[in-house]
Amino acid sequence: DDIVEDGGEFVVRTSKAVERASAVLLAIGRRGTPRTLDVPGEDLPKVVYQMIDPEQYRSQHVLVVGGGDSALEAAVQLAAVQDTVITLSYRAGHFARARLNNRERLDQLVRQGRIRLMMPSELKRIESNSVDILQDDKISTLPNDAVIICAGGILPTEFLRRAGIAMETKYGTP
Repeated sequence: DDIVEDGGEFVVRTSKAVERASAVLLAIGRRGTPRTLDVPGEDLPKVVYQMIDPEQYRSQHVLVVGGGDSALEAAVQLAAVQDTVITLSYRAGHFARARLNNRERLDQLVRQGRIRLMMPSELKRIESNSVDILQDDKISTLPNDAVIICAGGILPTEFLRRAGIAMETKYGTP
């Protein structure tokens, strides 16, 4: 399956046909394919890459992995759910990519003891009832019912280039 530009038109190849079109609408989402961490246990059903409903995690131990707005917003939303134990793990020592208001809300909940912050840290293993996190050269094993990985996405860059789509990378400010 492919899309290539050909003389001002697009040739769209699917598993069933080849079509020509003057325009093509790509509905691939904003993030593309979620970025995985390639850690043992990441294929368990308790691992997701986007939080849909914080209520589904009521009374659970939840690990959120990431340092951008999606991760901070997920942790903050989970903190509002009764009896939920939230840990946020991020590989860097500070949140360079998250908006100030998200960092401030997170800091407040960390001070209140609603969110445990582990940074810099690295998720090393996911088990059915626990996770192993490396921090300060020490592995901590935490009870765990769910893992939400907010590590961004991988765009289909080569596919888009072949289709004649010009891309420009822009970086936000903290």
